[in-house]
Amino acid sequence: MKTHRIQTTVKGFIVGGTMLVPGVSGGSMAMILGIYDRLIAAVSAAASGKKDSLLFLLLFSAGGGLGILLFSKPLLHLIETYPVPTLYFFLGAVGGSIPMTLKQAEVKKFSWKVLLYIFLGIAAVSLFSLLPSDLFQPIPASGAGYLFLLLLTGFVAAIALVLPGISVSYLLLLMGLYDKTLLAVSQFHLSFLLPLAAGVLLGVISTTKTLEKAMKSYPHATYLVILGFVLGSMAELFPGLPTHPADLLWALGMSAAGFTSIHFLARREGI
Repeated sequence: MKTHRIQTTVKGFIVGGTMLVPGVSGGSMAMILGIYDRLIAAVSAAASGKKDSLLFLLLFSAGGGLGILLFSKPLLHLIETYPVPTLYFFLGAVGGSIPMTLKQAEVKKFSWKVLLYIFLGIAAVSLFSLLPSDLFQPIPASGAGYLFLLLLTGFVAAIALVLPGISVSYLLLLMGLYDKTLLAVSQFHLSFLLPLAAGVLLGVISTTKTLEKAMKSYPHATYLVILGFVLGSMAELFPGLPTHPADLLWALGMSAAGFTSIHFLARREGI
């Protein structure tokens, strides 16, 4: 029991620390680490007041908070200093997560349906990334319309938080609220943050309950579409092929290290 609690906290730390990496959403990393379905079930159960789920989320959130505070800046510095090997490590980690996701999807043999579901996930993320960042025009920062926009933004942001491969920061840019959200957080503007948080809470509860039902009723299609989300989001990570042979070997070695680490973790936990 104690070991599982430590693992939950450590995985939360990794998810929190990697959330700021371009192309890596919290949902994507949770999927790679094999904790995504447990998170969905825990959020859904916590809404009913189940103590085990509340403890799980508390440990995961504590690890995530520490990861953001202690790990995100050094990791971003590492990406800026050594972009190719670091990003290839993440690409390898995605590759290592594919077998466990296919297992969760109960894929026994490849068919056109398997490829179709994966393609739908990739296409959804790709189309989302093509939307212009100024799609929504800002409305006056007062009144019922603005309050509704904050609630709606929080609700939609929650969907982006739950589903892998969708960037919350890009979504806020689409809604014209990215800068205002950062300012509100830094200055603790409750009149802005409270309706936004209410929308996030409603969105997380409704999305996780819907997704949990889909995972139980249609695991094959749901997990394959989620795999497509993860694969589609990783296109932003790809730094291109190194031109120098030594750099190429270094990149391939880091990719193999990422694949092996996640594959070993999955086998160790019996996923």
